[in-house]
Amino acid sequence: MVGWLLGSALAFGGLGRDTAAVLGELSTADIQRAVEEGTRGVAREDFGTEWVVRLPTGEEVSVTTSFSRVAHAARRAAFKDEGLTERQLQEQLDRSRGKLQLTVTMYGRQVDFARWYQAALRAGAREIKATFAQNERTALRLDDGRFAARNVYVFPLEGLPLGGTVTLVVQHAVERREVLRAALDLGKMR
Repeated sequence: MVGWLLGSALAFGGLGRDTAAVLGELSTADIQRAVEEGTRGVAREDFGTEWVVRLPTGEEVSVTTSFSRVAHAARRAAFKDEGLTERQLQEQLDRSRGKLQLTVTMYGRQVDFARWYQAALRAGAREIKATFAQNERTALRLDDGRFAARNVYVFPLEGLPLGGTVTLVVQHAVERREVLRAALDLGKMR
């Protein structure tokens, strides 16, 4: 498997590249670290917290990077007492190539409150629109009467700052009002 990992790393951007793994292209060492992190993560309750940003208002943004995809896949395999197969690894690398995925948990008062939301990332003066959006149309009803929606937004990596901070802005498309703003320090996430 190590030989295959080396070949994959060459195909996905070369060896010795010293950039943040959030960029989508992992070196052989990054892949090995992600697999090791996921395998060790079986015994850690705090596994994955590196990729989650909790906002003071209760909302949560889960950031999916190439590194986190591989680490989560390795953890799932370890739970089954199996190793991550080459096919599974390749699938995770392919799914994350050139993309940054955000899963945003938000709260509202109506079951379809998140239906018209649109997301963008702001990097300095530049605004990057989501290339894919899946807003929850039938949010989960909570005990306190609110509804929880998990919305998925996918952004291209092109134009994002290397290891820098971006701001996620979610707006109601019809009412043109901002419903969420969150700073995401991509430099702290592998």
